[in-house]
Amino acid sequence: MKALVYRGPGKKVLENHAMPQLEAPDDAIVRITRTTICGTDLHILKGDVPTCTPGRILGHEGVGVVEQVGAAVSAFRPGEHVLISCISACGKCDYCRQGMYSHCTTGGWILGNTIDGTQAEYVRIAHADTSLYRIPAGADEEALVMLSDILPTGFECGVLNGRIEPGDTVAIVGAGPVGLASLLTAQFYSPAQIISIDLNANRLEVAKRFGATSTINGAQGAVVEQVKALTGGRGVDCAVEAVGVPASFVLCQDIIAPGGTIANIGVHGVKVDLHLERLWSQNITITTRLVDTVTTPMLLKTVQSGRIEPTKLITHRFKLDHILDAYDTFARAAETHALKVIIET
Repeated sequence: MKALVYRGPGKKVLENHAMPQLEAPDDAIVRITRTTICGTDLHILKGDVPTCTPGRILGHEGVGVVEQVGAAVSAFRPGEHVLISCISACGKCDYCRQGMYSHCTTGGWILGNTIDGTQAEYVRIAHADTSLYRIPAGADEEALVMLSDILPTGFECGVLNGRIEPGDTVAIVGAGPVGLASLLTAQFYSPAQIISIDLNANRLEVAKRFGATSTINGAQGAVVEQVKALTGGRGVDCAVEAVGVPASFVLCQDIIAPGGTIANIGVHGVKVDLHLERLWSQNITITTRLVDTVTTPMLLKTVQSGRIEPTKLITHRFKLDHILDAYDTFARAAETHALKVIIET
């Protein structure tokens, strides 16, 4: 089969690869129909994720058709269309019983990290009964690719961890795919203001269309002053960090109001500064999280009802044969205006 394989920092290749095989009774083999590229894949290629070693097939998002199931799989049968969760969960360990699927002792974020992933024609899914979701008949499968990772990530790590409530003022630092996913799902809770901050004018235009009440272009400077002006000098109740660089985390500290919450989503590859000399007395909460995907069933219902439209996030489409072009387009998002790219097998 064709697969996109990581060959070390800065190196990837589309090659013929051995087909995946069932390795445990609760495994399933899924034929991929659509997948995508995540910012985390770019972090892997930078060398920021040492758990992902050369020779690994990348990718942790997608939809497909069940090809084969192990003897212990009871919820799925060959031929069924399924959504693949970026998080694999046994459903039985102590962490899973707490709803922390991301820390499953035999799962978590393993796809495209410690086991072969979804940027291929076929993939092996561990713990299939609790790591796949049946796709309702007639559903837009392209839209559901966004439910593998970015929508639950933006919602759980940004909105829920940010403790957003009706009437709050919210700043989302970063208008990339995950930041926009936070923007879409924050509106479930009717905040009074959602301020989108980014360096890219096109992404800020998209954020405005998606529901941001105000946008700030960080490339023009004076971001803190603009946020304070929009909030009566107070700052925001919730600052969502959706970039993963030191400057964006510091900005969140600069704009948070007393009693506020900083919700980190970004994947940080280097250390960041925490200014406790300013924040120690401000009743600030800082949250971190790897997505658990516990909200995927709820989000699936919201997509089915039309409450959110994840297809808005899709800007480019490629065939698997052209996945290297897809990576180039996604990596140059400032020039190409890429948000999410769909790769069809």
